[in-house]
Amino acid sequence: MIKANCRERFTVADFDFVVRTLSRSERDSVNLVDLLTDGEARDAVLDSPRLVESLFADGAPLTISPQLYFYILLRHVLKDTGLGDRDVSDYLASLLEAFSQTARMRSPADGHTGPIQYVSDMLIALRNATPAQSFLIRAHVGNYSLFITGIFHETVQHRSQRGAPDVSYYEDLGRSNYRVAAGHQVARTCALSEVFEKLADGFREIRLALNHLSDSLIHLDNTASPLLP
Repeated sequence: MIKANCRERFTVADFDFVVRTLSRSERDSVNLVDLLTDGEARDAVLDSPRLVESLFADGAPLTISPQLYFYILLRHVLKDTGLGDRDVSDYLASLLEAFSQTARMRSPADGHTGPIQYVSDMLIALRNATPAQSFLIRAHVGNYSLFITGIFHETVQHRSQRGAPDVSYYEDLGRSNYRVAAGHQVARTCALSEVFEKLADGFREIRLALNHLSDSLIHLDNTASPLLP
């Protein structure tokens, strides 16, 4: 299950990157101890635009983790949507980290002989799902819909011209499944209810921000990510 926990999984190399990037002068000095022990100080530091600039500066390849990379980028693009909630950015960074690996785009539902790859199969699986499985499937449908319309929106739109569902279909599907997942006990236990509600409310704005991210800032291999037929 994807959680809003990127900020809990930063590596030594991540903190070293932040300190080196933001400690070019005594005035901008960043205390590593604060980054490691003070959550509010860490969150404020991670909003620095200089971190975004460093991601695209010429030089040696980055050695930071995917979770830090995606978190910095998402904080940058989501500022224009009015969604300044850090937990939402954290969750979306975890989503991109997980779904950038093709295998994680498959439904986590148990009890099936093979992986569920298509939204239609996921929705059919809901008929006989346990409450826990139902939550996982609905969360996955929301995540999957947001990912493919956010990162691969041109492919989705192109396929819609041949009769496949269009972007608006997945917007509605993702929004409604996030809304249902938000009310589940598992979401409350994992402190995800509010995150899912905000993803449902701001689905289109977030999708457009991910479009900008995909078009301008990152480039995932479109051929490596199976979409719906």
